[in-house]
Amino acid sequence: MPEAVIVSTARSPIGRANKGSLGDARGDDLTVQMLRAALDKVPELDPTQVVDLMLGCGQPAGEQGHNLARTIAVQAGMDHVPGVTVNRYCSSSLQTTRMAMHAIRAGEGEVFISAGVETVSRYGKGMADGLPDTENPVFSEAVARTAERSKGSAPIWHDPRGQGLLPDVYITMGQTAENVAQHLGMSRQEQDEFAVRSQNLAEEAIANGFWAKDITPVTLADGTVVSSDDGPRAGVTMEGVSGLRPVFREDGTVTAGNACPLNDGAAALVIMSDTKAKQLGIKPLARVVSTAVTGLSPEIMGLGPVEAVRQALKHAGMSINDIDLFEINEAFAVQALGSAQQLGIPIERLNVNGGAIAIGHPFGMTGARITSTLINSLQHYDKQFGIETMCVGGGQGMAMVLERLS
Repeated sequence: MPEAVIVSTARSPIGRANKGSLGDARGDDLTVQMLRAALDKVPELDPTQVVDLMLGCGQPAGEQGHNLARTIAVQAGMDHVPGVTVNRYCSSSLQTTRMAMHAIRAGEGEVFISAGVETVSRYGKGMADGLPDTENPVFSEAVARTAERSKGSAPIWHDPRGQGLLPDVYITMGQTAENVAQHLGMSRQEQDEFAVRSQNLAEEAIANGFWAKDITPVTLADGTVVSSDDGPRAGVTMEGVSGLRPVFREDGTVTAGNACPLNDGAAALVIMSDTKAKQLGIKPLARVVSTAVTGLSPEIMGLGPVEAVRQALKHAGMSINDIDLFEINEAFAVQALGSAQQLGIPIERLNVNGGAIAIGHPFGMTGARITSTLINSLQHYDKQFGIETMCVGGGQGMAMVLERLS
């Protein structure tokens, strides 16, 4: 059975939504640049050999609608390449890598593009306003329960299934973070300390050149070149972060300082069979060892990585101790730290160059972005095995085990 290997990666800088460096850039324009950059890194590959373009997008509507993957393929001059746009929220472009791996292992093709994009700044462009309520009323009681908690008028979170109630599938991510904090008994101080760590590590990684290596600059319509992430801040301290007010609940612990911002960005990976790579004389960057996707209550979505990592390790025949580096997407400090604690991940192996609290989290891009970052981290620290994982909206978790090959 052929193995799926990643032979190139390209990820754009990550801009802050609405007020950042990529606010005027369309998602398809950003992705085309990343697609071309990823292909340029493997000149041995004839682009006509690409079988499919699989694109992750967390909000495939408006400018990000119309099967954006196919639009991007045609825009890039690759009319022969079909395209599919996939939505698994925060893990959308990890899902597309999983799809490429499955197709390769099944013998249905040898070369695929796995990409991801999200331009939150552009959500208002081309999206219809004034749409009627789309929430199924069967969840109305659950939605009301979340609303009570947001005012601090409901008791500590408990699993509603235990009382025969439906969980709130429409719950906002911030509210799930507060539930996880209650569920785990994690303090505001622990969350803030983790957030400060993320910012400080990102600052160090900028200074040592790590993030410059990870980023592919983009050229905007006016000719401006953007080559760095907007998010990381120098000199972040506990004193500064601890003074921020809770965002989602009056008596809550989640703030703008210990949560990721809203972002814009795109990324692309070239994935092929190991036999095709050998035939073309391409040295792969990494092998996809295993993947897993799991579900849990939407109301504690942030703990999704726990079972996903366990399943991915089981598929790989490995344990936590076999993994050199871990990348848990930092949607919120409480969910990333909480998942790591539940799994027994040593903190010194976790998000060693900072995470999404500092770098950012463009939903559909994040899966591919973290893949790029993890591969670069394995190279930078001369390590072999890594895990990428994230919580996923609606109550899911996803994980992938990678082996560095070069």
